[in-house]
Amino acid sequence: MIVTIDGPAGAGKSTVARTLARRLGFGFLDTGAMYRAVALAGLRRGVDWDRQEPLAELAGRMTLQFEDRKLLLDGEDVTEAIRDSEVTAVTRHAADNPQVRSRLVELQRRIAGRGNFVTEGRDQGTVVFPQAACKIFLTASAQQRASRRLADLQAQGETTTLDRVLADQQRRDREDCDRAVGALKPAEDAVEVNTDGMTLDQVVDHLESLVRKRA
Repeated sequence: MIVTIDGPAGAGKSTVARTLARRLGFGFLDTGAMYRAVALAGLRRGVDWDRQEPLAELAGRMTLQFEDRKLLLDGEDVTEAIRDSEVTAVTRHAADNPQVRSRLVELQRRIAGRGNFVTEGRDQGTVVFPQAACKIFLTASAQQRASRRLADLQAQGETTTLDRVLADQQRRDREDCDRAVGALKPAEDAVEVNTDGMTLDQVVDHLESLVRKRA
């Protein structure tokens, strides 16, 4: 069984999906981390962001693996490195690249084809797994999402402000919704869940109930 969780940046998808997968005894697939890893590799190689081919070629050569809640890029643990704000700023180049998306969608389907998975991202229920048994669109107010992102950045030792995070988030929202491929939007059969005012446990309890009903 595949459970998809899509939604905008800062909605808490990764934490919720990871916790839900643990509750259900499912595997967890963080697809956003995969695009971030491609962007990180592009930064390290100094690719020209105005050209799509070099990044696509790089994505075709690199290896991505999930092991023990860690993401390995060519065998290196980049779980923390991909969350850097510099990586966040250029991840759109990976997400907007049709060849990169094709490569990662193929990899995502291959990974999730091994059993029961909770998978999260932007287009999991619409593009990658349109036949998923349970689709969830997780969202929250812009202020709530920005506050969560600010807390994450501060925990990583970065110095910024809520206004700056909110502005960056609004830009990302526009880019995600206007994307030519894999645009952010709820699947027609997705259940929308707004997490404002809810604790992590409350959100996961609600989603677990939805999944078990579908199962």
